[in-house]
Amino acid sequence: MNEEAVNAQVPRDEYPRPQLTRQEWLCLNGEWEFSFDDARVGDAENWHQPGVAFERTISVPFTFQSKLSGIGDPAIHDLVWYRRDFEIPAGWSGKRILLHFGAVDYNARVWVNGQLAALHEGGHTPFQADITPLLAPGSNTIVLRAEDFSRDVTLPRGKQYWLENSAYIFYTRTTGIWQSVWLEPVNDVHIKKVMLTPDIDRSEIRVRTFVEGLQAADDIKLQITVTFQGGIISEDTYSVHLPEVSRAIGLHDFTDHGLGRLWSPEHPNLYDITFRLMRGGEVLDEAASYCGMRKISIEDGNLCLNNRPYYQRLVLDQGYFPEGILTAPSDEALRRDVELTKEMGFNGVRKHQKTEDPRFLYWCDKLGLLLWGEAANAYDYSEEYVRRFTKEWQEIIERDYNHPCLITWVPLNESWGIPNIQVDKKQQQHGLAMYHLTKSLDETRPVVFNDGWEQMTTDLLTIHDYESRREVLEKRYATVESAVSARPGNRRILVGGATYQGQPILVSEFGGIAYKKSEWDGWGYSGAENEEDFLERLKAVLDPMFSSPVIQGYCYTQLTDVEQEINGLLTYDRQPKAPLEEIRRIMTGGQA
Repeated sequence: MNEEAVNAQVPRDEYPRPQLTRQEWLCLNGEWEFSFDDARVGDAENWHQPGVAFERTISVPFTFQSKLSGIGDPAIHDLVWYRRDFEIPAGWSGKRILLHFGAVDYNARVWVNGQLAALHEGGHTPFQADITPLLAPGSNTIVLRAEDFSRDVTLPRGKQYWLENSAYIFYTRTTGIWQSVWLEPVNDVHIKKVMLTPDIDRSEIRVRTFVEGLQAADDIKLQITVTFQGGIISEDTYSVHLPEVSRAIGLHDFTDHGLGRLWSPEHPNLYDITFRLMRGGEVLDEAASYCGMRKISIEDGNLCLNNRPYYQRLVLDQGYFPEGILTAPSDEALRRDVELTKEMGFNGVRKHQKTEDPRFLYWCDKLGLLLWGEAANAYDYSEEYVRRFTKEWQEIIERDYNHPCLITWVPLNESWGIPNIQVDKKQQQHGLAMYHLTKSLDETRPVVFNDGWEQMTTDLLTIHDYESRREVLEKRYATVESAVSARPGNRRILVGGATYQGQPILVSEFGGIAYKKSEWDGWGYSGAENEEDFLERLKAVLDPMFSSPVIQGYCYTQLTDVEQEINGLLTYDRQPKAPLEEIRRIMTGGQA
């Protein structure tokens, strides 16, 4: 394969990992060889070895189900193979070469030049391999075997349907590579990851740096430089003797008087951070990151951003695209979704049943949009589901920990994966385990036990309610007692002996008003006949949120139409169903 010709038309060629960037890297998106393996003969016939001809080509990172892949086949093919030739740039000689995959759904096995390089399980998290020992001079070959389990309802899958055609609330499946693939060179001693924790009360950033390849005799120093809008705020250099080093860096320019340089949707201020690993006068590794100084907390029952009560106006976002399915067609498309969300008056988004591309989180950080981080859940429970899901959820938390936009963790939604939690003690314990596991890995963000209903120990009490009548909503959310005792969808809000403990109450799904404004046909939770009716129905469900003395935020369903659903504020191709300023006026309670 001609490297220059392929890279001239590479899709999604932005650097994929915004929270730890390096200058040198090679994008491997673009044309790959590809083959279905419905007969499951690839292993026996050694398809992982160089020289085996694959029958098709595919445009990575788009899955074969999508139009942008060049294939567009929505049928079930649970075993697929990829191949790509590449050459290492001459300037990378003497470096370790890392191969990165943003996400491969679901099981991945990777070979380089016929030798096993990596194994990974989980469809929504990144993995990497040091492929240096496997490389040869000149041309090299990557082969990836991806196996999905489309009909397994205990698989963490999100909205991917287990039947052939999408229906109801479930959409087209994703199999194989669906986020970017890339290479980068590093020295033997290099930064593996960083964890950044802002502390606005102490005016400092707590920095944990993890160093790979450190030897006992090494005399390594780490320099951390913090800047704001190009000006140096802090610079610190210290010795590195262990694989993990921690430092609290004071920001002497920082004050929250008048909000100062705090991060918020209204003022998305970001500090840039540069890391340099040095041996003597030699820079072994240089990587860049950023941090937003913000705090999410619960004070006296109030949900607070930066120590002040903050009303969250969220929109539910499935993160699907007409031609790319789970993969956005471009980085600009991800940015535009953030911009449209803000233009309609929302200050946050709940990504639903999807761990989104890190570039979306970058634009939320950069442009100012809160994010609830959610997993793709299974539909049913099993011990194997518990093993799979627990591992993947830990990887999600590790991947997204540094993003200031992310302010709430949602491991479980509407009892997916735990359908019998109301009476099943094992499923109750699993829900409790996920809550406490999340808190053990991140003490800085609230955790929702099981978004929507059937909750036990939780930091936020969240309710899903698709009632469309204004008078019913006003009565239901007039008091704490009426809100907590309500049973929207005939589901109890609290189970397992749990009682309300004064948590902030949010209606985290509601609305879902269907309005056909394109060629798409579909359904919604209630229906509008025209634009005027649509706006009136929006007001009927939004006004009770603002007039309620107990609700501290909402999440409207939903941002866009998706496949057979037409309950978006935008059509599937992101066209507004009513003037954006009219939607904004309703979504902000007339404040904009």
